[in-house]
Amino acid sequence: MELSCKSEYAILALLEMASHYESGEPLQIRQIAAQQNIPDRYLEQLLATLRRGGIVKSQRGSKGGYFLTREPRRIKLLEILGCLEGLDMGTNEEDTNTKTIDSSVIEEIWLEASQAANAVLQNYTLQDLCEKRESRRQLDIMYYI
Repeated sequence: MELSCKSEYAILALLEMASHYESGEPLQIRQIAAQQNIPDRYLEQLLATLRRGGIVKSQRGSKGGYFLTREPRRIKLLEILGCLEGLDMGTNEEDTNTKTIDSSVIEEIWLEASQAANAVLQNYTLQDLCEKRESRRQLDIMYYI
């Protein structure tokens, strides 16, 4: 399992919005893109997907931009990845009569791994990522002093 570039960019953008959540001010695409080094056009597409998924809202006008629909502590990583990647970790509905024993064993192990990954992603929120980022920043500052 690998984190796609699309998911990584989207999570970076959401982290930027989470760090500005308390102010209630929407962030413009160019602000997020500059802070997180994400191509503007690509970010625009990602935010549209996240908006359709109910994770972010957009506001039009000169003071417009994007912001989270709810508190960062209420947005799970599994929800974000599900919105972006369409993750469906259910079983494959193929005809079980045509499966070999080998393919059944592989599918069982893959399902177990997927369920374990889902459990981890379900336990982490955007707020958790913000806190981890802040603690790493503090370590970096202390290290360089």
